[in-house]
Amino acid sequence: MTAYRSFLFTPGNHPRRVEKVFTSGADAAILDLEDAVAIAEKEAARAAVVAALQNPRTCGGYVRVNAMDTPFAYGDFAAVIGPGVDGIILPKVSAGWQMKAADWLMGELERKAGLPVGKIDLIPIIETGEGIANLQRIARSRTRMRRMAFGAGDFTLDVGMAWTTDEAELDPYRAQMVVQSRAAGLEAPLDTVWVELNNADGLDASAQRAARFGFQGKMCIHPNQIETVNRRFTPSDAEIARAEKIMAAFDKAEAEGSASIQVDGAFVDYPIVAKARRVLDLVRQISGTA
Repeated sequence: MTAYRSFLFTPGNHPRRVEKVFTSGADAAILDLEDAVAIAEKEAARAAVVAALQNPRTCGGYVRVNAMDTPFAYGDFAAVIGPGVDGIILPKVSAGWQMKAADWLMGELERKAGLPVGKIDLIPIIETGEGIANLQRIARSRTRMRRMAFGAGDFTLDVGMAWTTDEAELDPYRAQMVVQSRAAGLEAPLDTVWVELNNADGLDASAQRAARFGFQGKMCIHPNQIETVNRRFTPSDAEIARAEKIMAAFDKAEAEGSASIQVDGAFVDYPIVAKARRVLDLVRQISGTA
């Protein structure tokens, strides 16, 4: 399993930005064919995106295609599914059938390209009222999907909600994303972008909030956001030391026949140990030693 703390968007039709996105420090880059590309340039951008993904890189390479109900979706899939593409970001997913249709289409295109069926990842962005209402069906669509993403910009626009700096209004929907992901056996979801580029404190608070809710990472729209996001979704030195201490104490106690102990005055049993193990597993994933 790969640790995905940060996904950085960049317009697929800007070669210089595309070149830089792969060296930004993000865990994955998203070359965008949707909102960041003007309608007149969408078809031409496909070839540029495919070419860019053939170059050596040290992070994941994803493509955000246009939504399934647009005239550009099929052409996007047909153009980009092939060697060099790690995954597809599918925007505005509102129903389970869209995931099934995308999964089937990707499988046919993988066969045509000589790739193993299911090799290329598929991440839906849930960003409409209908998508939230159908979240359980989307999460349980039984496709190649491993994780979902939450898009607050389009979601708040769709439902007429104010997107405030403290983001308290997003709490119920973030919670649904995490719970439905877990219930469906998916990885923890990815959180929405932060659009106030000059508000670094706001980004930090948003990333902390998402991490507390149980998200595994956050989508980003500027390279300057990567350091903050990676840090907030990486266990701190204190958290690592605490987890190691819990594991060592519990392993010793368990070998002596006890499954409930105290560590520094705090009760520790199997659920607490499982959380500590999760912290250490994440550290190994981030360091590439898992």
